[in-house]
Amino acid sequence: MSIHLHRHSQNSLREQISALGKSLFDRGLTMGSSGNISVRLEDGGWLMTPTNACLGRLDPARISHLDQHGQLLSGDKPTKEQFLHMAMYAERPQSGAIVHLHSTHSVAVSCLPGVDPCDCIPPLTAYYVMRVGKLPLIPYHIPGDPKLGDAVRGLAGKHSAVLLANHGPVVAGKNLEAAVYATEELEETAKLYLLLRGENPRGLTPEQVSELEARFPRD
Repeated sequence: MSIHLHRHSQNSLREQISALGKSLFDRGLTMGSSGNISVRLEDGGWLMTPTNACLGRLDPARISHLDQHGQLLSGDKPTKEQFLHMAMYAERPQSGAIVHLHSTHSVAVSCLPGVDPCDCIPPLTAYYVMRVGKLPLIPYHIPGDPKLGDAVRGLAGKHSAVLLANHGPVVAGKNLEAAVYATEELEETAKLYLLLRGENPRGLTPEQVSELEARFPRD
């Protein structure tokens, strides 16, 4: 690939990160300067939203460009939760993008007592199974604690999404669009789960889940 084409591709990704970040922010899926997005580049590096940046007001030119070792090449300093992204990518070579939000309903589920730490949300809908699958809960760590990265790394190989207790979801996808769709599906299913608590809802059977997993494999 020529340098010109590579730059064009990277610029397109920067625009996509900004547009999807604004969409997530405008719909209240993240607020303030919370949440971060990253995309894996063909050369092994990454584009990542900057630290203290509002996803609703991203400047494409200032998005952090990191090399394959995670060192900053250009743009603003990357999100302080860079290590969460790197931990997921380390175990998921097939994943091309990661979205981490502090989305309200997902965070609410992460605070509930008695949720299954191996699978926080039951399989209520087909699209949740197809886009998220089983969602493990990672115990609370203070923000920035390297042990949180270790905990994510320990589960990322088997799960495309994890839920950080009292914090929020980290979701990987084959590309940025897929990661965003999966994050949105997770948030909507978390909302459904909260609405249905105490109602003994009818979820999908193990057989129905297995059929979906066989027919619609995730990345």
